[in-house]
Parts: sequence; structure tokens; C-alpha cells
Amino acid sequence: MSDNERVNFGLNPFEGPTIKREAKSTVFTDLFSDPKYAFLLYLALHPEDKTSTQDDVRIITLDNVLTDKEYNDLGFCVGDRLIILAEHQSTWSDNYPVRALIYLAQTLNEYLKKAGVNLYGVTKVKLPKPELYVIYTGDRKSCPEVMSLNDTFWGGGDYSIDVRVKILRDGKEGDIICQYVAFTRVLTEHIALYGKGRKALEETIRICKDRNILKDYLRSREKEIVTIMITLFDHQEIQERYVADERRKAYNKGGEEKSRLIAQNMLSETTLSLELIAECTGLSLDEVEELATEIRK
Repeated sequence: MSDNERVNFGLNPFEGPTIKREAKSTVFTDLFSDPKYAFLLYLALHPEDKTSTQDDVRIITLDNVLTDKEYNDLGFCVGDRLIILAEHQSTWSDNYPVRALIYLAQTLNEYLKKAGVNLYGVTKVKLPKPELYVIYTGDRKSCPEVMSLNDTFWGGGDYSIDVRVKILRDGKEGDIICQYVAFTRVLTEHIALYGKGRKALEETIRICKDRNILKDYLRSREKEIVTIMITLFDHQEIQERYVADERRKAYNKGGEEKSRLIAQNMLSETTLSLELIAECTGLSLDEVEELATEIRK
């Protein structure tokens, strides 16, 4: 059966080894790229589904779109659903729906390419039903349960496109979302106590196992998790040094125009967030966003 026939008959074109993985993994991607835990995530989102099994899970892509380049996001199919989930965010951003739109478009493009579909043909193609989520672990007290691209950016008018992203906070008691959020909070607490190093990781893993938080996963993957996190800590330190160096350059050169030029260079040559670029250059976030828009034209 051809890939095109697979789509027309509703079969999954992502059968086989389809995971794309960056060299820099995270606990999020390491955990949820395992179909066992991806299925637990699916059940947390869809407890009403009593027929799907772990064998129905197909990991589609792990890539860097919804968050900054050092983080990863998850896409997987179960039946006719396409679940897209951003790695946990501790900083609130109104841009989540835009990131989700880009990620969804890229994922569907990959889906159609693998299926060998001719979009210019007369036969209507079958598409999975997308569901978009962000896990938010920050301190903001009031945040919407759903973010709409249309409402956030265009005031809810009658426009040609909209994207809706569900915001997940804590999950339900004992489910995999609740456990993952609990793990991130224990880790944050121990980084504050011990700094970004092995001691914080070892204490986090010990406490989480004692509290039955991701216990099986942590017990089976402890060495790999420590390696993953130490690698990320090293990367974050390099990035922080870069930010400090760019801040110093902006201060030494002085002047708004020079700061704008530095921001333009950073936007063109790095993958730093707009917030970090604003902090480096002394420009406002609105000014950096305006420059980013001009560069993309």
C-alpha cells in the first residue's frame, strides 16, 4: 500500500523510526519520547478514551519551535488526534499561539510529505485533528485556560485563521502531568539551594523517588538524566556568558542607535529570545519585536 493510500484510508504514515532528536535532549523529551509515558500523557488529556492503547502512540517529531533553541517540544499521534505539547514554560508569553501555529504548520507539512500527498490533486486528504498545549509552571496567578491567536493579536475579529492553545498548570493528582510539574518544581528549589550542579540533581532525584514522583522513570534512567541536565546546565552557562558579554558591548558603545544595531545583529545571528536581547541591549521588548518584524520582511 502506498503512503498516499495510507492517508486516504486513515492509516498512520509515521510508522517506523520517525523521531527527530536534537543532540541536546531534556528530561521532557527523554521522558515523553518513550511511548509508555507519551500514552500516560495522552490519558491525562483524554481520560474518556477507553479503547486506545500504548501501541497506538506514534511519536512524530521532537524539534525546537515553541520555545527557545535549547528546549524541545513534542508531537505525537494517537488515532486521529495529533497532540502537540510545549516543554514547560516558567515565563509567560503572549506569543504561545504564534509559536504553536508555526509548529503545527511544520508538523503537518512533515505529515503530508511522509504520506506523499498531492495537495493540488482533487482527492481530499485526511488530516489528524490537532490539539495544542503548553505546560506553564510560572508564578503568574491569572492566566487563561485557552489562548487564541485571534483574540490575543487581533481582538477576536473575523479573520482567516485562528489557533487555540490550552494552558496546563498542574494536571490532576497523580497523573503524569502533575508528576512532571512536581519534578520541575523540586528541581528549581534545589538549584536555588545548591546551584546548577550534580548535588541539586541527585537531591531532586532522591526526593522525587521518595515522593513517588516519576519514580519508575527516575529509577531506570538516573544516570542518563544527570548527564542530560549537566549538559543543559553547561549550555545555559555559555548562553549567560554570551548575554553578559553583549550587555557589556552595548554599554560600552552607548546610544540607542548603537543598541538597535547590536539588537539587529543578535536577531540575525543568534537564537536568543527577544526578552534576552532586550535585556542585553537596554531596548524595550516592543522595540526588539519591531526590529524582529523588520528583519523578517
